[in-house]
Amino acid sequence: MGKKGGDTRIKRQLAPTFWAIKRKEGQFVMRVNPGPHPGKRAYPLGMVLRDVLHVATTGYEADRILKAGKVKVDGVIRRDSNFAIGLMDVVELANGQSFRMVPKNSALLSPIAIEESEKGSKLIKVTSKTSIRGKKMQYGFHDSKTLISDQNLKVGDSCVISLPTVNITSHIPFEKGSTALIITGENAGAVGKIEDIQDGVFSLPKRALVSFGDKSVELPVEMVMAVGTDRPVIKVN
Repeated sequence: MGKKGGDTRIKRQLAPTFWAIKRKEGQFVMRVNPGPHPGKRAYPLGMVLRDVLHVATTGYEADRILKAGKVKVDGVIRRDSNFAIGLMDVVELANGQSFRMVPKNSALLSPIAIEESEKGSKLIKVTSKTSIRGKKMQYGFHDSKTLISDQNLKVGDSCVISLPTVNITSHIPFEKGSTALIITGENAGAVGKIEDIQDGVFSLPKRALVSFGDKSVELPVEMVMAVGTDRPVIKVN
């Protein structure tokens, strides 16, 4: 009988460039399973434990930790080493440490330690908006979560939700004057102010002018995430 399951590994040379792995240490490395984040913008959970947080020394040890139910992602116990970990995900360890995955120093994903008070909160970006029966709106977010809500949100806005439930605790509009985080590209991890927003045209996407430090950059809105008004509402760098 032929093999039915998908491959659980990929060649190291084909892995995303931001992965914190040694490219010539071996031929293969664990891969990201289909899930809440695109494979090219996520880490497999086992790799986060072994290569990013260094709480395990081997893939086998990371798998044993997960199978024992000692790791939570967004407040939910996860046991799959290949589970996708992406932007703003909160990884909680059994020893009480919690980390948020954010862009940092041009890298797409890096862990930052967060306080106990913040592990129950997550920042998410609205990526879709659909009208459903009953004159209600269903919103989709960057991490594949969905929510039916009476709140008036726009695609591009951000929300702070409580974990593990998806209840909106605050709303951050994507508008001129908002504080923003650059989430991809060479400036990934920079926090600045949205100076202007320009509508898209036939040859150009909708763009935002973001100033930080001593420079300003114009970026497609997909590369920018609103994280607060005067300052980030939660720790993002």
